Amino acid sequence: QVQLIESGGGLVQTGGSLKLSCATSGRTFSINDMGWFRQAPGKEREFVAGINWHVGSKYYADSVKGRFTVSRDNAKATMYLQMNNLKPEDTAVYYCAARRTGGEIANVRSYDYWGQGTQVTVSS
Repeated sequence: QVQLIESGGGLVQTGGSLKLSCATSGRTFSINDMGWFRQAPGKEREFVAGINWHVGSKYYADSVKGRFTVSRDNAKATMYLQMNNLKPEDTAVYYCAARRTGGEIANVRSYDYWGQGTQVTVSS
């Protein structure tokens, strides 16, 4: 089992920045990829960004490219999401996730472990 704990959410004005963290514990050696997803009220959970835990390859949804940066610190077993130039449409609950296999990194069903989520609210 792998445990994931997100932190860093909050309320910010349009154009502001937030940095989310996702701390991992447990059988972290089994992790292949990690991702950030978000879910706004009444909408499906959507992919935001992902990173290969070993090689460090990074992937982004078109809606956040150039504004968000995903990174990881293997020594701390932690993944981060730096979010800049935030917009009201970025408002959602943000979840981190981990999976043991590969494939399409944006596929929400391919992830084995999920955090509890952290709220990000961007005011206009």
